[in-house]
Amino acid sequence: MKTEKDRIAPHPVLPAYYGDEEGRRQRVDDMFDSSAKHYDWIVNVMSFGSGTHYRRTALLRAGLAPGMKVLDVGAGTGVVSLPAQKIVGEEGLVVAVDPSKGMLSEATRLGVQQAVMGLGENLPIEDNTFDFVTMGYALRHVDDLTMLFTEYRRVLKPGGKILVLEISRPGSALGLAALKFYMKKIVPAVTRIARRSSEAAELMRYYWDTIEQCVPPETILAAMDEANVDKSERLVTMGIFSEYRGCKPE
Repeated sequence: MKTEKDRIAPHPVLPAYYGDEEGRRQRVDDMFDSSAKHYDWIVNVMSFGSGTHYRRTALLRAGLAPGMKVLDVGAGTGVVSLPAQKIVGEEGLVVAVDPSKGMLSEATRLGVQQAVMGLGENLPIEDNTFDFVTMGYALRHVDDLTMLFTEYRRVLKPGGKILVLEISRPGSALGLAALKFYMKKIVPAVTRIARRSSEAAELMRYYWDTIEQCVPPETILAAMDEANVDKSERLVTMGIFSEYRGCKPE
């Protein structure tokens, strides 16, 4: 049986937001629930409107095609589910999974067709069900990376594909400082003023802190390998946008 010592957390406990690991899940869910109606606006502004195009092209690069069955884990408001629905078409299927009721309610309002509450580390899905599993910028909010990828492999059909989109720390000190100033200072300030929401502003500060404290890409790839994900790899765009890809062995 896996012990606490064996668990691969995406980042350490962040005392500014919760006291211990046991309190993390409720605290994170509360932040996302209270910020759900603001989230799409924030994501669009933060990416200067380019996010939708990037997510769509990343899905296509990873092999998403018409007719596929897709599970979008940590789906939030559906920023990945919605372009995936357009790609797979009426013959395909996209199911959004998220632990936040508020985020899933917003996702269905925006057009996500199927939504289910659940955690990535304990998916309420039968074995060998999906052709494609994806996660958009939620890897930092899970409890155990190896358990997450083990669940991905379980619910995929043999040969099924995995795509995890994530933001990684820049390699240079200057790039890190610039991104930190933008994401921890500018984005929360604009959010607080424009949306009049201190909760959404706090979520954006937390968002950056999880990026800054996240384990390195090598640890994420190692967790994929430990979970017996085949052909694990990382593609990088603009030095910060990571695409972790792999598949279930045939």
